[in-house]
Amino acid sequence: MRHKLQLAGLADRVQVDSAGTGAWHIGKAPDPRTRAVAEGRGYALHDLRARQVQADDFARFDLILAMDHDNLSTLRSLRPAHGNAELDLFLRRGGLAEEEVPDPYYGGADGFERVLDMIELACDRLIEQIRGRL
Repeated sequence: MRHKLQLAGLADRVQVDSAGTGAWHIGKAPDPRTRAVAEGRGYALHDLRARQVQADDFARFDLILAMDHDNLSTLRSLRPAHGNAELDLFLRRGGLAEEEVPDPYYGGADGFERVLDMIELACDRLIEQIRGRL
């Protein structure tokens, strides 16, 4: 999303971050297969490290998007009373027919490519929505 926001000229107006709902990957780099597919399309992930969603994220961001229903449910349970962030599914917000991003680990050799295709399309559509709100 950051890369696409830069290309759209919106990087200085939109703050984006990535975080997981669990603590098991904190501080780790993305899976090597994810990095390979992303870097093959021009996305630099070498500095990216996993972090866990924090209570202040719900006040710091206007919108928090989950990749699947389980994570959306977890986000709803984590949201503090003072958290005003809107919660939704990433693909649903991006207007895709599929609501959940499939786990690429179970998609065979093409799983990572397929997931990135979905994410890129949803990002493009989200950027158009954001542009309309600014």
